[in-house]
Amino acid sequence: MKAVLIELREIAPNVRHFVFEAPEVRELYFVPGQFVSLTHNIGGKEITRPYSIASAPDGNRFALCLNLVADGLFTPWLFALQPGDEIETSAPLGYFVLRNPERDAIFVATGTGIAPVRSMLEAWLGQDDPRKLTLIFGVRHEHGLLYREEFEELAAKHSNFRFWPTLSRPTESWTGRTGHVQKHLAEAIGERRDLDIYICGLAAMVDDVRTQLKAMGFDRKQIIYEKYD
Repeated sequence: MKAVLIELREIAPNVRHFVFEAPEVRELYFVPGQFVSLTHNIGGKEITRPYSIASAPDGNRFALCLNLVADGLFTPWLFALQPGDEIETSAPLGYFVLRNPERDAIFVATGTGIAPVRSMLEAWLGQDDPRKLTLIFGVRHEHGLLYREEFEELAAKHSNFRFWPTLSRPTESWTGRTGHVQKHLAEAIGERRDLDIYICGLAAMVDDVRTQLKAMGFDRKQIIYEKYD
């Protein structure tokens, strides 16, 4: 299936938000949290890479949030794309999706691991869902808080949504939370054990959070995760 780049914008140093359209279909069906695999022939070699969809379902359009890997094979080519350029994409796939519609949830994300979480939150909060949701989003520097304004607006609009950004390398001017996401997990959870926890980011963080949750008494079915290498 072909995907055409519609627009792009820089949202942090070496991080871009891409919007694609799949002109062969009227509706691109996917469950928020899923990914697509992009394929292109580079240097005579066909390369395929999976990327989480960073938007809620919207006709035949989908967004991706990509970090430039300067010495990589694929992202430098993607970052050279301009509106109107085409790329081959798979149908959406993946199991990092909302499991229990009736449960409150906490989302833990770092870096571009925010992409599938943004998709889920856009879909959930867009329906004025009454469940209580918390996003703990960790990055090193303040400029790396991807989609910050959007999440702040959602938190202001929806009393059932809490946005907790945290910085591991804050400047003196930062007055918010500091440290890694693991530091704030117990506070977000409190005494409750009837929550679902969604985790997305680098493997070390995901594994650490899973270990912490299991020690707190959470069942593995309540811990939904996706790792990035």
